[in-house]
Amino acid sequence: MRRLSRWLLLGEWRAHPVRALVAIAAIAVGISLGFAIHLINAAAFNEFSSAIKGLSGVADVQVRGTEPFFDEAVYPMLAQRDGVAVASPVLEFDASVPGQRTALKIIGIDVFRAGYISPDLIGVPAGDNVGDTLADDTLFLSPAAQQWLKPDAGTLTLQVGTHALQLRVAGSLQRARAGQRIGVMDLGATQWRFDKLGKLSRIDIKLRDGVNRDAFKAQLEQQLQRDYPGRFRVNQPNDEEQNSSNEGMSRAYRVNLTVLALVALFTGAFLVFSTQALSVIRRRSQFALLRVLGMDRHRLLRQILIEGLALGIAGSAIGIAAGYGMAAAALHFMGADLGAGFFSGVQPTVRFTPVAAAVYFVLGVAVALLGCAAPALDAARAKPAVALKSGTEEAAMSRLAKAWPSLICISLAALLSQAPPIFELPLFGYLSIALLLIGAISLMPRLAAIVFRYAHRRWSAATADKPVASPVLTLTLARLANASSQAGIALGGVLSSFSLMVAMAIMVASFRVSLDDWLLRILPADIYVSTASGGATAGLHPQEQAAIAALPGVAGVDFLRTRSVSLASARPPVMLMARNIDAADPGRTLAIVGDVKPPAPGAPAPVWVSEAMVDLYDMHVGKRIALPLNGALHAFQVAGVWRDYARPTGTIQMRLSDYRAITGDNDASGVALTLKPGAKAEDTQQALKQLPFAAALDASVPSEIRVMSMKVFDRSFAITYLLEAIAIIIGLFGVAATFSAQTLARAKEFGMLRHVGVTRRQILSILAIEGGALTGLGIATGFALGWVISLILVFVVNPQSFHWTMQLHLPWPLLATVAGLLLAAAALTALLAGRQSLSGGPIRAVREDW
Repeated sequence: MRRLSRWLLLGEWRAHPVRALVAIAAIAVGISLGFAIHLINAAAFNEFSSAIKGLSGVADVQVRGTEPFFDEAVYPMLAQRDGVAVASPVLEFDASVPGQRTALKIIGIDVFRAGYISPDLIGVPAGDNVGDTLADDTLFLSPAAQQWLKPDAGTLTLQVGTHALQLRVAGSLQRARAGQRIGVMDLGATQWRFDKLGKLSRIDIKLRDGVNRDAFKAQLEQQLQRDYPGRFRVNQPNDEEQNSSNEGMSRAYRVNLTVLALVALFTGAFLVFSTQALSVIRRRSQFALLRVLGMDRHRLLRQILIEGLALGIAGSAIGIAAGYGMAAAALHFMGADLGAGFFSGVQPTVRFTPVAAAVYFVLGVAVALLGCAAPALDAARAKPAVALKSGTEEAAMSRLAKAWPSLICISLAALLSQAPPIFELPLFGYLSIALLLIGAISLMPRLAAIVFRYAHRRWSAATADKPVASPVLTLTLARLANASSQAGIALGGVLSSFSLMVAMAIMVASFRVSLDDWLLRILPADIYVSTASGGATAGLHPQEQAAIAALPGVAGVDFLRTRSVSLASARPPVMLMARNIDAADPGRTLAIVGDVKPPAPGAPAPVWVSEAMVDLYDMHVGKRIALPLNGALHAFQVAGVWRDYARPTGTIQMRLSDYRAITGDNDASGVALTLKPGAKAEDTQQALKQLPFAAALDASVPSEIRVMSMKVFDRSFAITYLLEAIAIIIGLFGVAATFSAQTLARAKEFGMLRHVGVTRRQILSILAIEGGALTGLGIATGFALGWVISLILVFVVNPQSFHWTMQLHLPWPLLATVAGLLLAAAALTALLAGRQSLSGGPIRAVREDW
């Protein structure tokens, strides 16, 4: 029996190697993409977490402010607290580097205390100049920062406001992790040089032996909340809260990429089903003969499942190997974040994880076994006496024509699409899409029967009075009308690949068009001026703001101030933006979503929150909230919700006058210039270049900002475009494999047609029309199904994943191009396979019936 099983398996593969290779390739592509994305993100996140651990050292408790900086007066109380062995003050921020959009993280430390808690942050002076560690003009750079900035003659220029600050690179941080770009200075020098006297970012605490860390943390948190309400967060470094905050920034992105990668595997399951179903139909009489000769149904079932198992094992093994190679290549060429920007400043290396590899391997094998389960069960249940006869192929898959399981799947999908997210992930949305696909594909035999029977009746009625009707079209419609199960199998591969491609294309196009429209709406000014470098230390002082406002041709200025605030310890900080907003008409400057509530007399000052704030913090319109500003909590009222595609972690906008009145901070991060009628942007930009601090500024018109934003979008979605292209390729190969298998399985049918006088040319025409008709129905149904899936992606998955909404847009040129390619592939494949089926004589084709 083992020899017979091996002979049957290898014989089938030798007879039809292309079909087996296509099924293996489909599984391998899905597994390789999913495994590669898992390895990339796991490596990036682990390296990112390790880098954070290196900055925290061996601290037991960490005290941070809800604002970026807090008064250092709280430090003595913490350092002298019972149970504290060492308290290390730290000042940390992103310093602006002239000409660079990426900032350099600067960390100011007290070297005498940091040596006990975070020794990795202590630099090694060059030439044994120990005094450089405490010098007020020195900086220690990590190897990655040195390689990035390439300090000229041992000096590095940073930007403070609009002025340049030159520091001497005194040595390196030899224990910094690969790719980690940081610079370390003495704490006092950092405060002085960067205008942050008396300010700290965090305090790392090392406890004495025997002190209960959890109890100490709880007591300290209670005391700080009582004495300084809303001003501090007390965490255990690298605990679950901090890890969840770091992971939350990229979790939705990683999950969505993984699901999109598994789209290819999902399509591969239907290709395996199509391949195995048509193979079983073609070998129906052979299996019946084996049953007559003594093979029981359990052995036959096992044999067909072994064929699917072999496809799954081969595809999964190739996919695991290819996924590891893809992950290594992607980390080398594309970086750790695949263009999304979540894991900047790390340089991870891919590590093979046996557990993940085993999970993806089992997943690929399971998909292959599920794909061949229905054909295997049908072959085992078939009665040998009936299966030995020709013409019973249509009855082989008759159970697939039942409609009630499909309707249950579709109904359940509709219900799940309205379910809320779980762990802030749209798991029910993805399950809804899967059930919708399964239900729609299962309905294809019934749909094909309805459509082609109706077409056959209409054609028969139209040609009843005509003496001569087209025999080719008559035979084609008759065959499609009476072989709906086989037609449904052929349509399954087309429907799954095309519908998923349509859904992905609509989702990406909708986001891209919505982003472009959003940029048009939020960029109403003529010129936008910002500092020429990223980071938090660059900015405009009041006298510089006045100089910009006095430029010729400027009619109005809108200054912007940005900073971050922490509203929850388990979430990343949110962006606070202060600018000139008309409370009576905020839609002039904001992309308002829904209703607005103007502030009533005596009510707290208004703020306008992004959609993410509603989902993450329940900040609905009219709600009163408290924000930490200038060392205290201040009351505000949510006056409206606006759309923000730039920051999925949340954004709050407030009036610049309210912000300055509370904080006393009169600096600005950027400015939008509105020109007088008739004034030219080129003249104003030229005048801007004449300012004394012009070298620190960067001026752009809205069109330039839009172009740059679209480039960032395309880079971030590069992996999505790749997945979409792969889905199209798999769909084309699936169509080719499906119609090739179906055509070869009908060799006896073609032989009988040749006996009754149908020519080879007419049979080839029948095949071409059948391929085009089936693919056309699959495209039409796939478009409808893909459109429904895109609705779930656009209006359920994306809002639950990234907390923003978008408008629906259909990319007609792309959809029409892919539809044309599928039609051409189906017709061409049917013709080529038909030529092969007709290569033998008609007597040979029907000899089994003699």
